[in-house]
Amino acid sequence: MELIKEIKKAEAQAQEIIEQARIKATEQAEKGRENRRQALAQAEQHRKKAIEAAITQAQVKGRAEVDGLKTQAEKQRQELHNKTGSKMTAMAAKVMDYLRG
Repeated sequence: MELIKEIKKAEAQAQEIIEQARIKATEQAEKGRENRRQALAQAEQHRKKAIEAAITQAQVKGRAEVDGLKTQAEKQRQELHNKTGSKMTAMAAKVMDYLRG
């Protein structure tokens, strides 16, 4: 009889140990899932920040390039105007002389 009580007591203890182990395993699994969620959220934030930084940098470079091209175009236009300005006056004079006869 005493042996049966000991066996039942040992079975109850074993069942309690198993249940505690199951609870710990569940808690650890949940902690692992939460850590992965946090890591994913942090990675997403880093990705968004990197994208925003790249966009800002591209905008700055784009504006600088546009300004440079505008300056270059204005310079070329001015040079062309300077080159042709004196020729235009001379050509207009020749045309007028031709028309006059």
